Amino acid sequence: MQYLLVDDIHIAEQLKPFTLVRPIAYIRVGILTMIEKWERLLGQKPDYLLSEVHFRAKYPHINQAESLKSFIQIDSSVCPDKALIEAIQALKPGEMLGERETPLAFYVDESTIQEDGLPQPKKVIPYEGEITRISQIWDIFRQNGAQIKADFDLITAGRTSAPINDPHTIVYNPENVFLEEGVSLKACVLNAEKGVIYLGKNAQISEGSIVQGNFALGEHAVVNPGGKMRGDTTIGPYCKVGGEISNSVFFGYSNKGHDGFLGNSVVGEWCNFGADTNCSNLKNNYANIKVWSYQKNDFVDSGQQFCGVMMGDHSKAGINTMFNTGTVVGVNANIFGGDFPPKFIPSFAWGGTKTGFDTYDLPKAFEAADRMMQRRGKACDEVEQAILTQVFENRQTIS
Repeated sequence: MQYLLVDDIHIAEQLKPFTLVRPIAYIRVGILTMIEKWERLLGQKPDYLLSEVHFRAKYPHINQAESLKSFIQIDSSVCPDKALIEAIQALKPGEMLGERETPLAFYVDESTIQEDGLPQPKKVIPYEGEITRISQIWDIFRQNGAQIKADFDLITAGRTSAPINDPHTIVYNPENVFLEEGVSLKACVLNAEKGVIYLGKNAQISEGSIVQGNFALGEHAVVNPGGKMRGDTTIGPYCKVGGEISNSVFFGYSNKGHDGFLGNSVVGEWCNFGADTNCSNLKNNYANIKVWSYQKNDFVDSGQQFCGVMMGDHSKAGINTMFNTGTVVGVNANIFGGDFPPKFIPSFAWGGTKTGFDTYDLPKAFEAADRMMQRRGKACDEVEQAILTQVFENRQTIS
């Protein structure tokens, strides 16, 4: 059977800035990205249907539905589990799982195609199980702890952890800790009493670090000496982090190597935080935090009492930057000068509170991105540049 992940355009809009440079299913929540979860549970990598032409060169498995005779269409914003997979695989041609307004899956074949060329379900089957949907940017950190545990169970089932050989590392509740091959631990504390800890291949936790579950450290990622990694946190592949991080998600290839606090936050790829950068994740009056919405072009009530910074890919913050609660940073922004920048910083903004913001020139942005990516054996090639150019050309006006 062919499975086709489909992005809801309204949800994709709500998940900006992260969906400015990637499809929804390439968002990391827990240990895995959304598409990696589907691939493991389905036993095959699903294809993708997208209208955004500029994504297709980077994600070559994206197909057009018109080329398929029969397939099961799936909402890409949903985190799968075994019960949902069973319900999807039990579908018959023409059947839709879930509500018509918010379908989870739809078995499309030639018999469902109407005169207008669009498929219509013959039967709607309500789904009685629990659904985890990532439809707002704060859902990424809000659901992260539960998704770390779900991914941990999926990845480690029937497997044996690599041993912990360092005599100076202290482990609480070792049955909740799993190490892939090549993990390096030096005189650190792993406390898995309240959640699981997963350490990816060739990951490193340096001397004096404290890690609390639920926690995931991606392949080749590093926790610098003295790092304090609090629960429900994911540090994606090839990241380097230090200081104090709580209930946050780093997608991959980003750095927060120095002291400073980051909580209830989401960080895309190829970002960097200068020394002593901090974020506020709680208002002084304990009220709900308002967050910039690309869909509404205004600030909206997130319904969250805790919310830090949401930073799009390739953005950077200079030393002593202080992010207010619920700050949203677009793609390839460069923030410096200390003090509190605005709570919404558009893509390709260059500057800070003291100097104001100008536009980050595209050639200079490419040059900086390439320098950082070369450090991880990658390049800001034509494919990456095309995606960033699309973001640049559609960026908000900087006042």
